[in-house]
Amino acid sequence: MTIVNDTTVNTLRFLSAEAVQAANSGHPGLPLGAAPMATALWGGVMKHNPKNPKWPNRDRFVLSAGHGSSLLYSLLHVFGYKVSLDDLKQFRQMDSKTPGHPEFGHTDGIEITTGPLGQGIANAVGFAWAESHLAAKFNKPDAKLVDHFTYALCGDGCLQEGVAAEAVSLAGTLALGKLILLYDSNDITIEGSTEISFTENVGKRFEAYGWDVQKVTDGNDLGAITSALEKAKSVKDKPSLIEIKTIIGYGAPKQGTHSVHGSPLGADGIAGTKANLKWPHTEAFTVPAEVKDAQGEWLKTAQSWEDDWNKTAATYKSAHPEAWKEWEVWQNPKLPVDLDNWDEYWQYEGNIATRASSEVVLNKLSKVVPNLFGGSADLAPSTLTIMKDRKSYSKDTPCGSNLHFGIREHAMTAIANAFAAYGGLRPYVAGFFVFSDYMKPAMRLSALMNLPVIYIMTHDSIGVGEDGPTHQPVEQLASLRSIPGFTVFRPCDTKETAAAWSYALNKTDGPTALVLTRQNLPLLPETPGNYPKSCAYNGAYILKDDKNPATGHPDILLMASGSEVELIYNAAPILKEAGIYARVISVPSMCVFEAQSDAYKEAILPKSVRARLAVEAASTFGWHKYTGLDGDVIGIDTFGASAPAPSLFKSFGFTVEAVVERAKKLV
Repeated sequence: MTIVNDTTVNTLRFLSAEAVQAANSGHPGLPLGAAPMATALWGGVMKHNPKNPKWPNRDRFVLSAGHGSSLLYSLLHVFGYKVSLDDLKQFRQMDSKTPGHPEFGHTDGIEITTGPLGQGIANAVGFAWAESHLAAKFNKPDAKLVDHFTYALCGDGCLQEGVAAEAVSLAGTLALGKLILLYDSNDITIEGSTEISFTENVGKRFEAYGWDVQKVTDGNDLGAITSALEKAKSVKDKPSLIEIKTIIGYGAPKQGTHSVHGSPLGADGIAGTKANLKWPHTEAFTVPAEVKDAQGEWLKTAQSWEDDWNKTAATYKSAHPEAWKEWEVWQNPKLPVDLDNWDEYWQYEGNIATRASSEVVLNKLSKVVPNLFGGSADLAPSTLTIMKDRKSYSKDTPCGSNLHFGIREHAMTAIANAFAAYGGLRPYVAGFFVFSDYMKPAMRLSALMNLPVIYIMTHDSIGVGEDGPTHQPVEQLASLRSIPGFTVFRPCDTKETAAAWSYALNKTDGPTALVLTRQNLPLLPETPGNYPKSCAYNGAYILKDDKNPATGHPDILLMASGSEVELIYNAAPILKEAGIYARVISVPSMCVFEAQSDAYKEAILPKSVRARLAVEAASTFGWHKYTGLDGDVIGIDTFGASAPAPSLFKSFGFTVEAVVERAKKLV
């Protein structure tokens, strides 16, 4: 008894359309058209086990066209995952397992959050890339721990997004042979026919990218789809695209039009579709007995796939005990080293840019954290993010862990999200801070999914210098700080940079950005050494504290992050000579500081001291909650200019003299 048949296809179609109808919201068009390819994949080709959705060697599936989520939830129900008919009936409702777009960590069987078109394709590239690397690292001739495929389903809309082009170009270069993309080619987008905006030959484009390309002309032909999938699996040296011609909203009275893309069919539309497809079940949310029986048989096969892998793992553990121990280290989210108590980690000297500080720290970490996996968008010589004791990944050296993404910031970030969701890797990516604008959509999803991606963002201010305002970030700090669950560090020296790396690697429930300078900064004696918690885990702390003998407290609070900490540090003794006593506060992470107790915040920023000055070479937005009505901020609320960095800092008021003058006015 096979589950791959027309009855299963129509079951999926009507569960999906009826979920949308019950919600009076959603997208029935894709599920009605793509149900056959989904059935052929999930029931005939893809290896997965609903009884253990996290089985390590499962095939991965990404619904890049995430608006078709009702199809994915229907697949999860029909194939035995923990998604019930009641869950389908609660589609798009508060606190349900079936939200409007698939959400990672929310519903069993969802590999990654999708919805913003195109990013799912990049996620699938990331999954396939991770598989390739871990296979190269761990597989043995007698036992393959990592040996699976990644499948993605996309539509015309996904392929119009630039992030998809970035990702598929890179996948072809890397020859990711276990990546298979199913293209639901129905020639319709929200505004109508793709003839108005998308007339390219997609197959030729993918061939130019280095992909194997097939075309199935009838999207309802289960046999042809299955044959194409099996052929794609046999292509080992390049990723595969299968273009499957479908009719959007197949069977519905308005099939083939944009009307069925993003609106419920309506009661009459559902009835008409059932009549057109000769579906005999008038009751909504019906799963025929033959589908339930086929599910039971299929589940036995699914369990056998995992059972076979468990036997392989047992053989591996016995024959290769040291490699198995390393496998367990890679799979453990806890670091294999206690950085807080590793004295060598906290020993630094010299005045260097914090991007160089990060390079020093990274290369200490690469020796003790074996599954660091990352790189830059063609900027490694500037971001200083190469692990010097590691090889570079390529199609010929898949064991390499220095990654070269090319000039593809958006795809790089979406791929890194997949690395983190895949498991076993500790991903980092790097770029110039101003280009976080290209990365922002995927950075937001890092936070939404609580994925521990580490972002190394260098050239953090007008300190970029002669490259001018196009390359000088101003508003980016405020932008990243505003993302819920996204931690931002802007360290002032090498020790704070080490603390930021420690925080990022120990954080397992969200992303962290390290925002770093191009210009050299002094190593301050007061920044924490082998006791990093005052900096890394509290977000803000007191560097120096001069108290007025008459009052017992400081006259003014000076606060800054990054390169501007040096300015307030050097301004304090000058102010003291003038009879003004200043507390110098380093604020490497507003995000972390906000999470501290009210008592700690009061200890750092006592309400009794109303004279406050913040200094940061970025937008002033966000600082006023700390400076208050009586305080002030030295920042940049315009764009920069092209000139040497020292000239720029002086011109924009980032000097010790300017800090002293402003502080005197406040007191």
